[in-house]
Amino acid sequence: MPGAYSGAPRQRRNAQGKYMKIDIERFGLKEVSVDPETVFTFAEGLAGFAQCKRFKFFHEEGKPTVFWLQSLEQSDIMFPIVAPDMLDIEYQIDLSDADCALLDLEKAEDAAIVVILYRNETSGIAANTRSPLILNLKSRKGMQKILQDVQPKVLYRAR
Repeated sequence: MPGAYSGAPRQRRNAQGKYMKIDIERFGLKEVSVDPETVFTFAEGLAGFAQCKRFKFFHEEGKPTVFWLQSLEQSDIMFPIVAPDMLDIEYQIDLSDADCALLDLEKAEDAAIVVILYRNETSGIAANTRSPLILNLKSRKGMQKILQDVQPKVLYRAR
């Protein structure tokens, strides 16, 4: 996953020598340094979290399959995400011209799809397959695409 790193936070600096600090408590870290050039922007926010527009991907060392999408506006907003192929899900999503413009997407190979996981009280962990996140890995822009014709969820039991 681009923009992600494992282990202890590094104080990386962008070309201008600047980095930003954020608080995240998920990993027991009080403050993490983030290179602003590695931040993904979701111009429309996410469903139910329209105020959260800037995010950073993290993952725990030794657990590279599940990433965490951390809001930079609200430190308590963090979503576990995975690539759909980790759950044997394959997408064929048609993006409109407006979607491509929002993502600043020119080439299909610059795009990636991830899904948000959530805890289902009765069945374990579920993936939100109706609203995958589409990422432009080059421009670091993202959007949540609401799909109409997919199964409502895929249940996956954590081991």
